[in-house]
Amino acid sequence: MTIKKPVLGITMGDPASIGPEVAVKALASPSIYERCNPLLVGDAEICRKTIEHYKLDLKVNPVDAVADAKFEFGTIDVYDLKYDCAEIVTGQNSIAAGDAAFKSVVKVIELAMDKEIDATVTGPINKESIHLAGHFFSGHTEIYAHYTNTKKYGMLLVEDDLRVIHVSTHVSLRQACDLVKKDRILDTIDLIVKACRQLGIAEPKIGVAGLNPHASDGGLFGDEEEHEIMPAIEEARKRGYQVEGPVPADTLFPKAIGGVYDGVVAMYHDQGHIPFKVVGFNWDKSARQMKSVRGVNITLGLPIIRTSVDHGTAMEIAGKGIASPDAMNLAIDYAINMVGVNNR
Repeated sequence: MTIKKPVLGITMGDPASIGPEVAVKALASPSIYERCNPLLVGDAEICRKTIEHYKLDLKVNPVDAVADAKFEFGTIDVYDLKYDCAEIVTGQNSIAAGDAAFKSVVKVIELAMDKEIDATVTGPINKESIHLAGHFFSGHTEIYAHYTNTKKYGMLLVEDDLRVIHVSTHVSLRQACDLVKKDRILDTIDLIVKACRQLGIAEPKIGVAGLNPHASDGGLFGDEEEHEIMPAIEEARKRGYQVEGPVPADTLFPKAIGGVYDGVVAMYHDQGHIPFKVVGFNWDKSARQMKSVRGVNITLGLPIIRTSVDHGTAMEIAGKGIASPDAMNLAIDYAINMVGVNNR
């Protein structure tokens, strides 16, 4: 019996960044085509120039419809949005680059919502360029939530056994503290439990971080643990979830990396991102550059699948040929697996 391969819409990210480089490097692997039908969403000419720049043995097939894609290794099918390439300069933020990146994201969402593709994978976007172009979103997650009309959503970071979700992400630290509320925490726990099950973990054990140092140490350093976090945990347990906490973050993450927890709830952006990137980002001291960048960002709560690289646009190395496709390969892997779980 022939198993139908899922069609993945993959955005090239900001065209002035390392996005096009990591996309074509990932699609230069025949193993990708053995497991899925990838469709790059962006600009055919930029894809062609990227292939030529890195001397890859690949061709480009521009298409205006998913049905026109060949899905053959050696030829990258590009859903061609025909950017204004003259205004896009490698390594520089610009209105043109931001507008192009934004439109790619909107298009891949539309294709998924219309059931023309099975899942979406996103390359990195530059928030400054997006804002210059007049699109005032704080990141991919918020764009997806808006265009899918999703009210309850979350960002899940995955690297090996470490899975991290956040109660808040792209807000100031002051705002983040104000958002540590029982209902919001409970919604976040609910999202990560469902996500772990979607990833094949039937009965996940979830660790919940405290907000304050030492999880407030019995109220010495704040009262959010007592009044907001603990009540959310107790309610989650009533729902049948295995939840532990609030655990001091400096203890929680080493335990999670060691496999004690299947998922972790962080209270704010950096509390979750810093330990995650310490695990996934490998800095080469001698070369003074990233040797490899791993980690996947999955948006939870959406009616469609979205996975992404969890690194930025790295404008400082754009065009130099040293960007790693590791995170893009992982994002593609997770998208394929999630389509498979959904189709069981």
